[in-house]
Order: sequence, then C-alpha cells, then structure tokens
Amino acid sequence: MKLGIVSSFPPSKITLNEYAYHLVKGFVSLDKVEEVILFCDKTHEDKVLDFPFSEKVTIVECWEFNNHKTLFSVVKEVKKHKPNQVLFNLQFMKFGDKKTVAALGLLLPKAIRLSGIPTTVLIHNILEAVDLESAGFTKNPILKTAYNAIGFCLTKFILSANTVAVTIARYKRILEKKYKAKNITVIPHGTFEIAKKPEYTSSYTIKRVMTFGKFGTYKKVEILIEAVEKIRQRTNESIEIVIAGTDNPNTLGYLKSVEEKYKHIPNIHFTGYVPEEDVEQIFNESTVVVFPYTSTTGSSGVLHQAGSYGKAVVLPNIGDLKELIQDEGYAGEFFNPESVESLADAIQTILQNDNYRLSLEKNNYKAATAYPMKKICEMYLHAFKTQEKVNLNQALA
Repeated sequence: MKLGIVSSFPPSKITLNEYAYHLVKGFVSLDKVEEVILFCDKTHEDKVLDFPFSEKVTIVECWEFNNHKTLFSVVKEVKKHKPNQVLFNLQFMKFGDKKTVAALGLLLPKAIRLSGIPTTVLIHNILEAVDLESAGFTKNPILKTAYNAIGFCLTKFILSANTVAVTIARYKRILEKKYKAKNITVIPHGTFEIAKKPEYTSSYTIKRVMTFGKFGTYKKVEILIEAVEKIRQRTNESIEIVIAGTDNPNTLGYLKSVEEKYKHIPNIHFTGYVPEEDVEQIFNESTVVVFPYTSTTGSSGVLHQAGSYGKAVVLPNIGDLKELIQDEGYAGEFFNPESVESLADAIQTILQNDNYRLSLEKNNYKAATAYPMKKICEMYLHAFKTQEKVNLNQALA
C-alpha cells in the first residue's frame, strides 16, 4: 500500500506533530505498507526520521501554517504522488488560527476525495465536547454562539471524508446523533512508546507529585500546589511538586506568574520544556501523575504516557478523561476540579497507600500496552480495507 498522510511533523511545532511522528513510525513498521508519503508543513530543519524503516518515508513539504494556498498546494502534490489512501491527522485549527485559513484547510478531505483518492480523517477533538470558556477560547456568549456555528460548518467539511476516525466512543455517538453521520469509526489514541516493564517500587524515598503538559487555559497548576501544601500540613511529609512543561501558546507568561506567586513554598520544580529524551526520566521519578484540568479537549496523550511508564494517576471526574478510562481500561483516583480539598484527598490516598498505588500502576501499564501504535496502525489498515469494500459495493449498486 502507498499511504499518504497529511500532518505537521517534527521538528515542526504545529499541533499534533508528535502524534504524526509515532503514527508514521508505526505504519512503516508494517509489511503491508510499502511507502508513506508525508504531505507535511515546511520547516527549516530536516524532518526527524530516526526510526527503523524510515527509508519508506517520502517527505513532501507542501503547506505552511496560516497560508491561504494550503488547500491548493496539498491537492496538487497528492494528485502528483497518487497514494492509494490519504489519512489526515487533524484538529480544527490544524492549518491556521485564522478562520478563513482553518476552514480552507478543512476542505482538503473533500477536495482530495473528489479527485478520486479515498480519504480518512483522524479528528482528535470535536467542538461539541469542548467547554469554550475553560479551554481558553472565549467567555463571550455571542462569540460562543459564533464559534459553535463555525464549528458546525467545519465539522460538516470533515465529515465529507470517506471515513472519520475518532479516539473516544462518545464522539461517535455525538456525531451520529447531531450530524446523522454514518462514516464514523472509533480507533483509540494509542500509546507512543511502550517502555520496558516498570520496576515497580514498593515505596518512594522521595515522594514526587508531577504534572505534565502545556498550562494556563484549562490546565491550571495552582490547585495542585495548594493541594500538596494541604497534604504537607496534614502529614508533615516532605513532598516535591514537579511542573513539567510550558505555557499554552494562548497564555504566555502563565507559569512564570505562578512561580512568582508561590515562591514562598518550598520544593516546587518548574522544568520548562522537556526534550523527548528526558520524558522517561521525568515520569519514572514521579510517585503520582496529576491532571489538574478544569475541562478536556480530547483524548489525553499524557495519560497514555503515564500508563506506558506504569504510573498511578489522579484525574478530574469530567468528560473525556472519565470516558477514556472506561473505554481503554485505565484506572486512577478522581477529584472534583473545583475543590482543593478533593484533590488533596485524592493525591494523599495514593501517596499513603503503597498497595493501592501499585495496583493502579500495574493496571495502567496493562491498559497502555493493549494499544501500542503498531496495533493502532493495523486498525487503520483494517478501516481502509472496509472502506474499499463499501466503495466497491456502491459502485456496483
């Protein structure tokens, strides 16, 4: 099979570039895939192809973020290279943060389908499942209405692909009910790297509470700091807080302001950006991984990472995260995202019960290993095959 993939790709900083890296890495490991043609964004540095079978990858840099010509340049290159199937790795603002550019980019699945090449869209989130205020889009009720109207139109663009893949079963139910869509399939997010089986620790000499991500919109670390302070006061234990990651692009300066606000509190470590080669160490040195979210915007890559390193997690009892652990078998301690007391109780429950923590660690490693990226890629190949049969039946009808 000659597979086309439309996505940003490292060293690009555009959203979902890391997911594309692991997706391509998974596809080229499969015998059925002869070539992956990567229709990617332009970068000054060479694309990162440091994995086995990378000789199967053909790089076609043919679009730029916020460029109105993206629709035409990508269609031109796809027609030129003629893949058997094109897979899109998308979010709504994938091609730009300007409404016109974003909309033009999301016309690509239909445009390529009309050219005679089958298309599959992996959409990582849907607007119906996003709290626009918590996620940092807008608080204005008029703008919320406008965003929802635009989102409806953009979703219709996406649904014009032959197949649309979502990572959470709830998204399938929403799209089928609201849009009467009949081309939706559920394919899990998958786990990027399956680490070697963890050497589970019966107890930690230093207890570290870690959170990982891009912070400032619906991911706020104040509640985590205050919860750990509450546990310190209750137990007199020396607990470290590790805040690993950077500001969300929409809230630049957020972490610096938090660091200043809580400079009087000891043992808080702000790591800044964590390079890929240091991710494993950050997770392995953590006793528990916390998700201080007030909202969700899709399947969580960090949860899958935590599982792959065999970590206990503390999660808000909301939306996609709640559904994800039910669908994929993860386990954790839940908390009310509006209550410092609730988060403190959840973290303390894990920190002070080693047997419970170990059971969560083993459960989450098992859940993560059930969906390695290679298996996810095989699920996509099966979806492509199913799509071919549907197309053939329609042609014969």
